Amino acid sequence: MPPNASFGFTKLIVHDLEKLAAFYREVYGLHAVNCLRGESIGGEEIDEIMLSPDPKAAYGSLILLKYVGRGPSPNGELILGFTTGDLPALLDRVRAAGGAVTAPIKEMPELKLRVAFATDPEGHLAELVQMVP
Repeated sequence: MPPNASFGFTKLIVHDLEKLAAFYREVYGLHAVNCLRGESIGGEEIDEIMLSPDPKAAYGSLILLKYVGRGPSPNGELILGFTTGDLPALLDRVRAAGGAVTAPIKEMPELKLRVAFATDPEGHLAELVQMVP
């Protein structure tokens, strides 16, 4: 019998909460739908901004979390995945918003995909995928 649980969201630990929220809104079209300030996890103060593709959502599927008393976290803790209908345009938006393309578009006709990798301004990695007919 499968467990009574399902995947709900991803929390990305960031250092500059407002800058990263602006990046994910501008580049990926996400909307800040909720935020928590001054909450704590295990006694450490946190701030969060919840992002969603649906501007009317009560909660976000991507949550940016900042530990208020900590410095920047190391990168490489996860890889975010985004899909798009126009990969070159998405890479242009990444660059324009202060991110970087770390691997250019790779054609994968056997999987009917185009894939590239990019980072946000703090270096968090995202795999960007375009389905092709």
